[in-house]
Amino acid sequence: MPTHPATTTLWRPTGPVELALVRALDWRAWPPRLPEQPIFYPVLNEDYAIRIARDWNVKHDGAGFVTRFEVETDFVRRYPVQQAGGSTILELWVPAEELEEFNAHIVGRIEVVHEFRRNA
Repeated sequence: MPTHPATTTLWRPTGPVELALVRALDWRAWPPRLPEQPIFYPVLNEDYAIRIARDWNVKHDGAGFVTRFEVETDFVRRYPVQQAGGSTILELWVPAEELEEFNAHIVGRIEVVHEFRRNA
């Protein structure tokens, strides 16, 4: 029986534009960063991702989504955990030029686990 690599669960808060690009990539990769986005930053806990999607993406984009995905643990260890605020505000900072390699280590599909929309 083949063994599967150990994985680490990551979350990413995202807006509708980025989510459409992920959908176009068959839910298996993150799109390339724009020139003004030198870092791709998945987060290490769901609650932090929810807060960004609900409080920032909805305000700026009209909708916010929380995605969850798995990355090979041995690969993702190369990115030190960054504490961007309180003890639970933890991110990985993946340089844009490494995103294609990062995507190659995603196991399975990226899935939407929460959706928030501006009240009509």
